[in-house]
Amino acid sequence: MAIIDSFRPNATTLEFSAWPEDITGLERILLTARGDLQRMLSAFFAETISIKSIYANTGPRNGPACNEAPVTQEREVHLVCRGRTVCVATSTITLSSALCEGLFLDDKFAVGQMFRKLGQPPKFELLDAGAGRDEHTGRRTLWRRYTLSTEGFHCDIVEAFPDRDMFVRGAAWFDDAPMPQRGAVPPSVPELKAKAAQVVQELHASVAAGEVVA
Repeated sequence: MAIIDSFRPNATTLEFSAWPEDITGLERILLTARGDLQRMLSAFFAETISIKSIYANTGPRNGPACNEAPVTQEREVHLVCRGRTVCVATSTITLSSALCEGLFLDDKFAVGQMFRKLGQPPKFELLDAGAGRDEHTGRRTLWRRYTLSTEGFHCDIVEAFPDRDMFVRGAAWFDDAPMPQRGAVPPSVPELKAKAAQVVQELHASVAAGEVVA
């Protein structure tokens, strides 16, 4: 299911077998962002995209990070534009060099800025992607899971976009997008995936029972 990014001297091909059926070209571009989603969203909206940290749980730091004793962090951040969350990112970060440990944990470089600071393009692998609908707001949602890695720095990231209409309406979305219901908690990406799996399971059961013709 992983993405295939191949090239020849005068041609490039990007293939992924698990795109949602109704995905747009713009959404495919954003779902294949390689550590520069923040910059791409800023270009799309022509606005500043800020990182808001929700939590960051760092493992023990018993000495300089290395391959034998890496430091890990579980974290969630929101990408925010004009006061609205345009993306929720949860990730597991593995630091296996003292340089990356210092930049990320002490100097507080965000994931995207880490690769720019290191001057090294990350290795990118898109593992999964999907679409759904928020049962609380009725909004169409989009998500992906992918990894980014370079020497000493590895990220396993799940990103969820709360409303696909933002990619249709652009800057106008900020003015008329409905606010979430008070007290409503949007479903997590695992919940969306579990719901999709349940639908498939129910369909298979109906086929087996003869209720639906495959």
